[in-house]
Amino acid sequence: MAKEGYILVVDDETHIVHVVSLKLRNAGYEVRTAGDGEEAYEIVNQDPPMLIITDLQMPYMTGLELCTKLRDREETAEIPALLLTARGYALESSDLARTNIKEMINKPFSPRQILEHVQALLGDSGEQGSKAA
Repeated sequence: MAKEGYILVVDDETHIVHVVSLKLRNAGYEVRTAGDGEEAYEIVNQDPPMLIITDLQMPYMTGLELCTKLRDREETAEIPALLLTARGYALESSDLARTNIKEMINKPFSPRQILEHVQALLGDSGEQGSKAA
C-alpha cells in the first residue's frame, strides 16, 4: 500500500527534478526521485508511491513505458501518474488507455501548476503531506 504523501518524481533533467521536488516538499509532501524510468520502476516495485510525476522522454525507459509496465502489474496498477511532455507532443488515446496517466502537462510549466495538478489528483485542498494531521 502506498504511503500517505509520498510522490515519486522522475526526470533525466536534474533541474526539473529539483524544482518539482522543492515545490512538493514545501507543500508538505514526502518526495523521492529517479533519473530514468528503469530506476523509477525499481523504486515503485520496492516502495509504491501514491503518485508518480514522470517525464515522457527519458533514456532507458520512457515515461510511457514506465506507466505501461506499472499498469500491467496488479500491485502497481492503480498508482496515478502525471506525465510531463515537450510542448506540442501528444499521446494517442490508445497509449493512455494502457496506463494510469491521469494528466499531461506541457513543458515549460510552473511549479505552482504541478502542485495544483497534484492536489487535484490526490484530493488535497491545501498544504498536506506527511506533516498534515
